[in-house]
Amino acid sequence: MFFQKEIETMNRKELEALQLERLKWTVDYCYKNVPFYTKKLDEAGVTADKIKSLSDIKYIPPTTKTDLRDNYPFGLFAKPMREIVRIHASSGTTGKPTVVGYTKHDLDLWSDCVARLATAAGATADDIVQISFGYGMFTGALGLHYGLEKIGATVVPNSSGNTEKALMFMRDFKTTALVATPSYALYMAETAKELQYPMSDYHLRLGLFGSEGCTPEMRTQIEKAWGLFATDNYGMSELMGPGVSGECEERDGLHFCEDYFLPEIVNPDTLEPLGEGEDGELLVTTLTKEGLPLLRYRTKDITRLNYQPCKCGRTGVRMDKVKGRSDDMLKIRGVNVFPSQIESVLVGTEKIGPHYQLVVRREGFADTLEVKVELIDGSVLDKYQEIEKLHNLIKHNLQTVLGIQCKVSLVEPKSLERFVGKANRILDLRGEKK
Repeated sequence: MFFQKEIETMNRKELEALQLERLKWTVDYCYKNVPFYTKKLDEAGVTADKIKSLSDIKYIPPTTKTDLRDNYPFGLFAKPMREIVRIHASSGTTGKPTVVGYTKHDLDLWSDCVARLATAAGATADDIVQISFGYGMFTGALGLHYGLEKIGATVVPNSSGNTEKALMFMRDFKTTALVATPSYALYMAETAKELQYPMSDYHLRLGLFGSEGCTPEMRTQIEKAWGLFATDNYGMSELMGPGVSGECEERDGLHFCEDYFLPEIVNPDTLEPLGEGEDGELLVTTLTKEGLPLLRYRTKDITRLNYQPCKCGRTGVRMDKVKGRSDDMLKIRGVNVFPSQIESVLVGTEKIGPHYQLVVRREGFADTLEVKVELIDGSVLDKYQEIEKLHNLIKHNLQTVLGIQCKVSLVEPKSLERFVGKANRILDLRGEKK
Protein backbone atom coordinates (compact mmCIF):
# COMPACT_ATOMS: atom_id res chain seq x y z
CA MET A 1 0.00 0.00 0.00
CA PHE A 2 1.42 3.37 -1.07
CA PHE A 3 0.53 5.58 1.92
CA GLN A 4 2.97 8.42 2.68
CA LYS A 5 1.68 8.87 6.23
CA GLU A 6 4.21 11.50 7.35
CA ILE A 7 3.08 13.87 4.58
CA GLU A 8 -0.56 12.85 4.19
CA THR A 9 -1.36 13.26 7.90
CA MET A 10 0.97 16.19 8.67
CA ASN A 11 -0.52 18.89 10.87
CA ARG A 12 -1.34 22.22 9.25
CA LYS A 13 1.40 24.22 11.02
CA GLU A 14 4.16 21.83 9.93
CA LEU A 15 2.78 21.60 6.40
CA GLU A 16 2.62 25.37 5.99
CA ALA A 17 6.22 25.67 7.24
CA LEU A 18 7.26 23.14 4.58
CA GLN A 19 5.27 25.01 1.92
CA LEU A 20 6.85 28.34 2.87
CA GLU A 21 10.34 26.86 2.66
CA ARG A 22 9.58 25.37 -0.75
CA LEU A 23 7.84 28.54 -1.98
CA LYS A 24 10.97 30.59 -1.21
CA TRP A 25 13.08 28.01 -3.02
CA THR A 26 10.79 28.09 -6.05
CA VAL A 27 10.75 31.89 -6.27
CA ASP A 28 14.56 31.99 -6.08
CA TYR A 29 14.87 29.10 -8.54
CA CYS A 30 12.55 30.78 -11.06
CA TYR A 31 14.35 34.11 -10.68
CA LYS A 32 17.77 32.57 -11.34
CA ASN A 33 16.84 30.14 -14.12
CA VAL A 34 13.91 31.53 -16.14
CA PRO A 35 14.45 34.95 -17.82
CA PHE A 36 10.67 35.40 -18.10
CA TYR A 37 10.38 35.22 -14.30
CA THR A 38 13.52 37.29 -13.71
CA LYS A 39 11.85 40.17 -15.55
CA LYS A 40 8.42 39.59 -14.03
CA LEU A 41 9.67 39.39 -10.44
CA ASP A 42 11.94 42.42 -10.91
CA GLU A 43 8.98 44.45 -12.17
CA ALA A 44 6.91 43.36 -9.15
CA GLY A 45 9.77 43.98 -6.73
CA VAL A 46 9.54 40.45 -5.35
CA THR A 47 12.49 38.30 -4.29
CA ALA A 48 12.59 35.12 -2.22
CA ASP A 49 13.81 36.96 0.91
CA LYS A 50 10.69 39.18 0.78
CA ILE A 51 8.41 36.14 1.13
CA LYS A 52 7.87 36.07 4.90
CA SER A 53 4.57 34.16 4.96
CA LEU A 54 2.42 32.16 2.56
CA SER A 55 0.06 35.13 2.23
CA ASP A 56 2.91 37.12 0.63
CA ILE A 57 2.36 35.04 -2.49
CA LYS A 58 -0.26 37.60 -3.49
CA TYR A 59 2.55 40.00 -4.45
CA ILE A 60 3.77 37.63 -7.17
CA PRO A 61 2.14 38.28 -10.58
CA PRO A 62 0.10 35.31 -11.86
CA THR A 63 1.25 33.18 -14.80
CA THR A 64 -1.18 32.43 -17.62
CA LYS A 65 -1.52 29.97 -20.48
CA THR A 66 -0.78 32.88 -22.81
CA ASP A 67 2.63 33.25 -21.12
CA LEU A 68 3.41 29.62 -21.95
CA ARG A 69 2.31 30.04 -25.56
CA ASP A 70 4.24 33.30 -25.95
CA ASN A 71 7.39 31.45 -24.83
CA TYR A 72 6.73 28.39 -27.02
CA PRO A 73 8.26 25.89 -27.02
CA PHE A 74 10.96 25.87 -24.31
CA GLY A 75 11.18 29.49 -23.13
CA LEU A 76 9.89 28.80 -19.60
CA PHE A 77 12.07 25.74 -18.99
CA ALA A 78 14.40 26.17 -16.01
CA LYS A 79 16.79 23.40 -17.02
CA PRO A 80 18.91 22.92 -20.16
CA MET A 81 17.53 20.37 -22.62
CA ARG A 82 20.20 17.80 -21.68
CA GLU A 83 18.44 17.53 -18.29
CA ILE A 84 14.91 17.35 -19.74
CA VAL A 85 14.01 13.66 -20.13
CA ARG A 86 10.36 13.97 -21.22
CA ILE A 87 8.24 16.47 -23.14
CA HIS A 88 4.44 16.60 -23.20
CA ALA A 89 2.13 19.15 -24.82
CA SER A 90 -1.52 20.14 -24.80
CA SER A 91 -3.65 19.64 -27.89
CA GLY A 92 -3.25 23.26 -28.98
CA THR A 93 -6.79 23.45 -30.39
CA THR A 94 -6.92 27.23 -29.85
CA GLY A 95 -3.40 28.11 -30.99
CA LYS A 96 0.11 26.94 -30.20
CA PRO A 97 0.12 24.09 -27.70
CA THR A 98 1.49 24.56 -24.21
CA VAL A 99 4.69 22.54 -23.91
CA VAL A 100 5.89 21.04 -20.63
CA GLY A 101 9.24 19.47 -19.78
CA TYR A 102 10.25 17.09 -17.01
CA THR A 103 13.53 16.20 -15.38
CA LYS A 104 14.03 12.69 -14.01
CA HIS A 105 13.32 14.13 -10.54
CA ASP A 106 10.04 15.60 -11.84
CA LEU A 107 8.95 12.22 -13.20
CA ASP A 108 9.74 10.51 -9.88
CA LEU A 109 7.63 13.03 -7.96
CA TRP A 110 4.84 12.80 -10.56
CA SER A 111 4.57 9.04 -10.13
CA ASP A 112 4.56 9.55 -6.33
CA CYS A 113 1.61 11.95 -6.60
CA VAL A 114 -0.41 9.60 -8.80
CA ALA A 115 0.45 6.56 -6.64
CA ARG A 116 -0.65 8.48 -3.54
CA LEU A 117 -4.00 9.51 -5.00
CA ALA A 118 -4.71 6.14 -6.68
CA THR A 119 -4.12 4.44 -3.32
CA ALA A 120 -6.45 6.91 -1.59
CA ALA A 121 -9.13 6.03 -4.17
CA GLY A 122 -8.78 2.33 -3.37
CA ALA A 123 -6.35 1.00 -6.00
CA THR A 124 -4.01 -1.78 -4.86
CA ALA A 125 -1.23 -4.03 -6.16
CA ASP A 126 -3.89 -6.68 -6.85
CA ASP A 127 -5.67 -4.53 -9.46
CA ILE A 128 -5.48 -5.02 -13.21
CA VAL A 129 -5.91 -1.47 -14.50
CA GLN A 130 -6.88 -0.71 -18.08
CA ILE A 131 -5.86 2.75 -19.25
CA SER A 132 -8.21 4.11 -21.90
CA PHE A 133 -6.69 7.56 -22.17
CA GLY A 134 -4.91 8.27 -25.44
CA TYR A 135 -1.15 7.70 -25.18
CA GLY A 136 1.04 10.37 -26.73
CA MET A 137 1.66 14.03 -26.00
CA PHE A 138 -1.35 14.10 -23.63
CA THR A 139 -0.18 13.68 -20.01
CA GLY A 140 -3.10 11.58 -18.76
CA ALA A 141 -2.14 8.10 -19.92
CA LEU A 142 1.55 8.03 -18.99
CA GLY A 143 0.88 9.93 -15.77
CA LEU A 144 -1.53 7.28 -14.50
CA HIS A 145 0.59 4.50 -16.03
CA TYR A 146 3.74 5.14 -13.98
CA GLY A 147 1.86 6.00 -10.79
CA LEU A 148 -0.15 2.77 -10.92
CA GLU A 149 2.95 0.73 -11.68
CA LYS A 150 4.56 2.31 -8.61
CA ILE A 151 1.88 0.80 -6.35
CA GLY A 152 2.37 -2.58 -8.02
CA ALA A 153 -0.82 -2.69 -10.07
CA THR A 154 -0.86 -4.55 -13.40
CA VAL A 155 -1.25 -1.90 -16.11
CA VAL A 156 -2.93 -2.57 -19.46
CA PRO A 157 -1.91 0.36 -21.75
CA ASN A 158 -4.88 -0.08 -24.05
CA SER A 159 -5.22 3.62 -25.00
CA SER A 160 -8.49 5.03 -26.38
CA GLY A 161 -10.35 4.02 -29.53
CA ASN A 162 -11.06 0.52 -30.90
CA THR A 163 -13.64 0.11 -28.17
CA GLU A 164 -14.67 -3.44 -29.06
CA LYS A 165 -11.09 -4.71 -28.65
CA ALA A 166 -10.77 -2.75 -25.38
CA LEU A 167 -13.89 -4.51 -24.10
CA MET A 168 -12.50 -7.87 -25.21
CA PHE A 169 -9.38 -7.20 -23.14
CA MET A 170 -11.54 -6.20 -20.19
CA ARG A 171 -13.40 -9.51 -20.36
CA ASP A 172 -10.39 -11.73 -21.06
CA PHE A 173 -7.93 -10.06 -18.68
CA LYS A 174 -10.57 -9.67 -15.94
CA THR A 175 -9.73 -5.99 -15.68
CA THR A 176 -10.68 -4.60 -12.25
CA ALA A 177 -10.07 -0.86 -12.68
CA LEU A 178 -10.62 1.56 -15.55
CA VAL A 179 -8.83 4.83 -16.31
CA ALA A 180 -10.79 6.96 -18.79
CA THR A 181 -12.72 10.16 -19.27
CA PRO A 182 -16.22 9.89 -17.78
CA SER A 183 -17.81 10.33 -21.20
CA TYR A 184 -15.72 7.50 -22.69
CA ALA A 185 -16.56 5.23 -19.74
CA LEU A 186 -20.24 5.78 -20.58
CA TYR A 187 -19.62 5.13 -24.25
CA MET A 188 -17.77 1.89 -23.41
CA ALA A 189 -20.73 0.76 -21.28
CA GLU A 190 -23.10 1.59 -24.13
CA THR A 191 -20.99 -0.46 -26.56
CA ALA A 192 -20.69 -3.34 -24.07
CA LYS A 193 -24.47 -3.66 -23.94
CA GLU A 194 -24.71 -3.64 -27.75
CA LEU A 195 -22.18 -6.49 -28.00
CA GLN A 196 -24.56 -8.56 -25.88
CA TYR A 197 -21.98 -10.23 -23.68
CA PRO A 198 -23.44 -10.57 -20.18
CA MET A 199 -22.21 -7.82 -17.88
CA SER A 200 -21.10 -10.59 -15.51
CA ASP A 201 -18.23 -11.15 -18.00
CA TYR A 202 -16.77 -7.85 -16.79
CA HIS A 203 -15.05 -7.49 -13.42
CA LEU A 204 -14.60 -3.73 -12.97
CA ARG A 205 -14.71 -2.55 -9.35
CA LEU A 206 -12.98 0.86 -9.53
CA GLY A 207 -12.97 3.80 -11.89
CA LEU A 208 -10.20 6.43 -11.85
CA PHE A 209 -11.72 9.13 -14.00
CA GLY A 210 -10.36 12.51 -15.04
CA SER A 211 -9.45 14.90 -17.86
CA GLU A 212 -12.98 16.34 -17.91
CA GLY A 213 -15.66 17.26 -15.40
CA CYS A 214 -17.94 14.59 -13.97
CA THR A 215 -21.10 15.66 -12.19
CA PRO A 216 -22.53 13.45 -9.40
CA GLU A 217 -25.37 12.58 -11.78
CA MET A 218 -23.00 11.33 -14.50
CA ARG A 219 -20.98 9.43 -11.90
CA THR A 220 -24.17 7.63 -10.82
CA GLN A 221 -24.83 6.66 -14.44
CA ILE A 222 -21.31 5.23 -14.80
CA GLU A 223 -21.53 3.31 -11.53
CA LYS A 224 -24.92 1.90 -12.47
CA ALA A 225 -23.72 0.86 -15.93
CA TRP A 226 -20.49 -0.82 -14.79
CA GLY A 227 -21.17 -1.73 -11.15
CA LEU A 228 -17.98 0.03 -10.04
CA PHE A 229 -16.92 2.69 -7.53
CA ALA A 230 -16.10 5.88 -9.47
CA THR A 231 -13.57 8.46 -8.30
CA ASP A 232 -12.39 11.73 -9.75
CA ASN A 233 -8.83 13.04 -10.06
CA TYR A 234 -7.58 16.45 -11.15
CA GLY A 235 -4.56 17.82 -12.90
CA MET A 236 -3.42 19.64 -16.00
CA SER A 237 -0.42 19.37 -18.28
CA GLU A 238 1.00 22.76 -17.32
CA LEU A 239 1.24 21.81 -13.64
CA MET A 240 2.36 18.22 -14.17
CA GLY A 241 -0.56 16.16 -15.45
CA PRO A 242 -2.95 14.01 -13.38
CA GLY A 243 -2.07 13.69 -9.71
CA VAL A 244 -2.45 17.27 -8.48
CA SER A 245 -5.50 16.21 -6.45
CA GLY A 246 -7.89 13.30 -6.25
CA GLU A 247 -10.75 11.74 -4.31
CA CYS A 248 -10.27 9.19 -1.56
CA GLU A 249 -12.81 6.48 -0.77
CA GLU A 250 -14.84 9.01 1.27
CA ARG A 251 -15.40 11.10 -1.90
CA ASP A 252 -15.67 14.28 0.14
CA GLY A 253 -13.50 16.53 -2.02
CA LEU A 254 -10.23 15.99 -3.88
CA HIS A 255 -7.11 15.72 -1.70
CA PHE A 256 -4.44 18.18 -2.85
CA CYS A 257 -0.78 17.13 -2.93
CA GLU A 258 0.07 20.21 -0.89
CA ASP A 259 3.73 19.36 -0.39
CA TYR A 260 4.20 19.68 -4.16
CA PHE A 261 1.55 22.27 -5.08
CA LEU A 262 0.34 25.40 -3.29
CA PRO A 263 -3.32 26.22 -4.10
CA GLU A 264 -5.09 29.58 -3.82
CA ILE A 265 -8.65 30.68 -4.55
CA VAL A 266 -9.08 34.17 -6.01
CA ASN A 267 -11.77 36.30 -7.57
CA PRO A 268 -11.33 35.60 -11.32
CA ASP A 269 -12.02 39.23 -12.21
CA THR A 270 -9.95 41.07 -9.58
CA LEU A 271 -7.51 38.30 -8.51
CA GLU A 272 -8.19 39.26 -4.89
CA PRO A 273 -7.78 36.32 -2.45
CA LEU A 274 -11.01 34.68 -1.29
CA GLY A 275 -11.66 32.96 2.04
CA GLU A 276 -12.04 29.26 2.82
CA GLY A 277 -15.27 27.88 1.41
CA GLU A 278 -15.72 30.65 -1.20
CA ASP A 279 -16.01 29.74 -4.88
CA GLY A 280 -13.37 31.26 -7.12
CA GLU A 281 -10.59 30.57 -9.60
CA LEU A 282 -7.90 28.11 -8.59
CA LEU A 283 -4.30 29.35 -8.81
CA VAL A 284 -1.51 26.83 -8.29
CA THR A 285 2.19 27.31 -7.60
CA THR A 286 4.51 24.34 -8.09
CA LEU A 287 6.79 23.83 -5.09
CA THR A 288 9.30 21.21 -6.27
CA LYS A 289 9.29 21.17 -10.07
CA GLU A 290 12.62 21.55 -11.86
CA GLY A 291 11.80 21.42 -15.58
CA LEU A 292 8.88 23.84 -15.73
CA PRO A 293 8.27 25.62 -12.42
CA LEU A 294 5.19 27.85 -12.37
CA LEU A 295 4.28 30.72 -10.04
CA ARG A 296 0.58 31.30 -9.37
CA TYR A 297 -0.64 29.57 -12.52
CA ARG A 298 -4.17 30.60 -13.48
CA THR A 299 -6.01 27.32 -14.07
CA LYS A 300 -9.30 29.07 -14.99
CA ASP A 301 -11.07 26.34 -12.99
CA ILE A 302 -13.78 27.41 -10.55
CA THR A 303 -13.78 25.55 -7.23
CA ARG A 304 -13.33 26.09 -3.48
CA LEU A 305 -11.05 24.72 -0.75
CA ASN A 306 -11.83 22.88 2.49
CA TYR A 307 -9.09 22.78 5.14
CA GLN A 308 -10.93 20.49 7.59
CA PRO A 309 -9.34 17.02 8.03
CA CYS A 310 -11.03 14.24 6.07
CA LYS A 311 -12.70 11.20 7.66
CA CYS A 312 -10.09 9.06 5.89
CA GLY A 313 -7.43 10.49 8.23
CA ARG A 314 -5.63 12.63 5.67
CA THR A 315 -5.20 16.20 6.85
CA GLY A 316 -4.36 18.15 3.68
CA VAL A 317 -6.67 20.61 1.98
CA ARG A 318 -9.39 19.28 -0.31
CA MET A 319 -10.84 21.01 -3.34
CA ASP A 320 -14.42 20.62 -4.51
CA LYS A 321 -15.10 19.06 -7.87
CA VAL A 322 -14.52 21.78 -10.45
CA LYS A 323 -17.76 23.68 -10.98
CA GLY A 324 -16.66 24.89 -14.40
CA ARG A 325 -14.00 26.92 -16.15
CA SER A 326 -14.12 30.69 -16.14
CA ASP A 327 -13.37 30.60 -19.88
CA ASP A 328 -15.98 27.87 -20.55
CA MET A 329 -18.66 29.75 -18.69
CA LEU A 330 -21.46 30.86 -21.01
CA LYS A 331 -23.07 34.23 -20.44
CA ILE A 332 -26.62 34.02 -21.75
CA ARG A 333 -28.71 37.17 -21.41
CA GLY A 334 -26.60 38.33 -18.48
CA VAL A 335 -26.73 35.00 -16.63
CA ASN A 336 -23.60 32.92 -15.99
CA VAL A 337 -24.17 29.33 -17.14
CA PHE A 338 -21.78 26.42 -16.55
CA PRO A 339 -22.13 23.24 -18.67
CA SER A 340 -21.92 21.22 -15.43
CA GLN A 341 -25.20 22.81 -14.26
CA ILE A 342 -26.93 21.64 -17.42
CA GLU A 343 -25.43 18.17 -17.14
CA SER A 344 -26.71 17.85 -13.56
CA VAL A 345 -30.26 18.35 -14.88
CA LEU A 346 -29.99 16.09 -17.91
CA VAL A 347 -28.07 13.08 -16.68
CA GLY A 348 -30.39 10.66 -14.94
CA THR A 349 -33.60 12.09 -16.42
CA GLU A 350 -35.76 9.17 -17.47
CA LYS A 351 -35.88 8.32 -21.20
CA ILE A 352 -32.87 10.43 -22.20
CA GLY A 353 -29.26 9.33 -22.51
CA PRO A 354 -26.14 10.95 -21.04
CA HIS A 355 -25.08 12.53 -24.35
CA TYR A 356 -25.93 16.16 -25.05
CA GLN A 357 -24.72 19.24 -26.96
CA LEU A 358 -24.97 22.95 -26.16
CA VAL A 359 -25.44 25.24 -29.16
CA VAL A 360 -24.91 28.98 -28.60
CA ARG A 361 -26.13 31.45 -31.22
CA ARG A 362 -26.58 35.21 -31.48
CA GLU A 363 -30.02 36.37 -32.53
CA GLY A 364 -30.26 40.13 -32.89
CA PHE A 365 -28.29 41.51 -29.95
CA ALA A 366 -28.91 38.59 -27.58
CA ASP A 367 -27.23 35.20 -27.13
CA THR A 368 -29.43 32.12 -27.17
CA LEU A 369 -28.80 28.61 -25.91
CA GLU A 370 -30.12 25.41 -27.44
CA VAL A 371 -29.72 22.17 -25.49
CA LYS A 372 -29.75 19.09 -27.70
CA VAL A 373 -30.58 15.94 -25.77
CA GLU A 374 -30.37 12.39 -27.07
CA LEU A 375 -33.27 10.00 -26.48
CA ILE A 376 -32.67 6.41 -25.39
CA ASP A 377 -35.56 5.11 -27.52
CA GLY A 378 -36.12 6.86 -30.85
CA SER A 379 -39.70 5.56 -31.13
CA VAL A 380 -40.71 8.10 -28.49
CA LEU A 381 -40.43 10.78 -31.21
CA ASP A 382 -43.63 9.36 -32.77
CA LYS A 383 -45.59 9.70 -29.52
CA TYR A 384 -46.60 13.36 -29.46
CA GLN A 385 -47.99 13.56 -25.91
CA GLU A 386 -45.08 11.62 -24.42
CA ILE A 387 -42.44 13.68 -26.24
CA GLU A 388 -44.16 16.97 -25.33
CA LYS A 389 -44.32 15.97 -21.67
CA LEU A 390 -40.61 15.03 -21.63
CA HIS A 391 -39.66 18.22 -23.50
CA ASN A 392 -41.58 20.43 -21.05
CA LEU A 393 -40.10 18.61 -18.04
CA ILE A 394 -36.53 19.15 -19.22
CA LYS A 395 -37.20 22.77 -20.18
CA HIS A 396 -38.77 23.47 -16.77
CA ASN A 397 -35.92 21.80 -14.86
CA LEU A 398 -33.29 23.72 -16.84
CA GLN A 399 -35.04 27.03 -16.20
CA THR A 400 -35.26 26.23 -12.48
CA VAL A 401 -31.52 25.57 -12.24
CA LEU A 402 -30.21 28.17 -14.71
CA GLY A 403 -32.71 30.98 -14.15
CA ILE A 404 -33.21 31.47 -17.90
CA GLN A 405 -35.25 29.87 -20.64
CA CYS A 406 -33.43 27.88 -23.32
CA LYS A 407 -34.49 25.88 -26.33
CA VAL A 408 -34.61 22.10 -25.85
CA SER A 409 -34.30 19.71 -28.80
CA LEU A 410 -34.84 15.97 -28.36
CA VAL A 411 -32.88 14.07 -30.99
CA GLU A 412 -32.51 10.49 -32.25
CA PRO A 413 -30.38 7.97 -30.34
CA LYS A 414 -26.70 8.00 -31.37
CA SER A 415 -27.09 11.19 -33.42
CA LEU A 416 -24.73 13.23 -31.23
CA GLU A 417 -20.96 12.93 -31.34
CA ARG A 418 -19.20 10.46 -29.01
CA PHE A 419 -15.81 11.29 -27.53
CA VAL A 420 -12.93 8.92 -26.78
CA GLY A 421 -10.93 11.78 -25.27
CA LYS A 422 -12.04 14.94 -23.53
CA ALA A 423 -15.66 15.74 -24.43
CA ASN A 424 -16.33 19.04 -26.21
CA ARG A 425 -20.05 19.62 -25.83
CA ILE A 426 -20.25 23.34 -26.68
CA LEU A 427 -20.90 24.42 -30.27
CA ASP A 428 -20.47 28.20 -30.40
CA LEU A 429 -22.01 29.64 -33.57
CA ARG A 430 -22.01 33.27 -32.49
CA GLY A 431 -19.27 34.19 -34.95
CA GLU A 432 -20.98 32.65 -37.96
CA LYS A 433 -22.77 34.78 -40.52
CA LYS A 434 -26.28 33.83 -41.50
